[in-house]
Amino acid sequence: MTDEHIIEAIGMTRVVIRDGVVVETGEPKIHSCPLAKRFAKPVDPITSAAVADNITARIDRFGMCTKNREVLDKETFVLFGASELMTTGLRTGRIDAAVIACDGAGTVIVRSPELVQGIGGRMSGLVSTTPYPEVIARIEEAGGFVVNKKTGAMDAHAGLAKAKEMGWTKVAVTIAGFQHELAEEIRATYPNALIIAVHTSSVASLEDALRLAKASDLVFSCASKYVREAAASCALVQGGVGVPVFATSKPGKMIIMDRLIETDQPILVKNTRLPVSDMGSIPDPLI
Repeated sequence: MTDEHIIEAIGMTRVVIRDGVVVETGEPKIHSCPLAKRFAKPVDPITSAAVADNITARIDRFGMCTKNREVLDKETFVLFGASELMTTGLRTGRIDAAVIACDGAGTVIVRSPELVQGIGGRMSGLVSTTPYPEVIARIEEAGGFVVNKKTGAMDAHAGLAKAKEMGWTKVAVTIAGFQHELAEEIRATYPNALIIAVHTSSVASLEDALRLAKASDLVFSCASKYVREAAASCALVQGGVGVPVFATSKPGKMIIMDRLIETDQPILVKNTRLPVSDMGSIPDPLI
């Protein structure tokens, strides 16, 4: 099997990693992002070279896209990140399992906050990956389950089916923002799933954004102007400003409320029309 991983990384930049080395880096579609400025290795402005340097630093630091991939972490990166919300959900019992994607493994079912944070808090935008027995073993040692050990395929639907088969009833699942049809299929098949739409910069239209929001519980805005437009009509709560997450259902709202209760950070709570974007920098450009 070819040792290859493809990521749509910072600024929607296509990155190809082979044998632990960045071999291709495309042109970013986003030039600036408030989150990218806060990375351990900041990316500002977003250029092909800066993205390659950042991914290389992740490979060196925790083995991303290699057999040395570390999968456990306790450190949180942002207040309202997808992995942070899922770790809170697991700690409070709001969810009892999460279906997410991991480089070196594919779709995985996790029940440990440290495993969610170690996988999802360090990597996003995974398009395809090569499975490593060493990474799979670490995930299993931490209590996780890899859905397809042979191929490392990413299949949220299969992950949910397996999680239900294993007896978990309150399952969160992450999907890419352009997969609004998958979100609708999952909602129809698993009405109680907590659907989290991430990596939404590629949402192609307001209609798609509205379909995504209707089917999901939590929708991240990333650099999508359409998700922000959709939020005006369906968001119940907004978490964050620069790259906000919108709760579009009561279960999504509750998990954001749990996160507010859990954090020691000072918080302003105010009723207002959503979305709010004039309290800090946002990605540039919105697409």
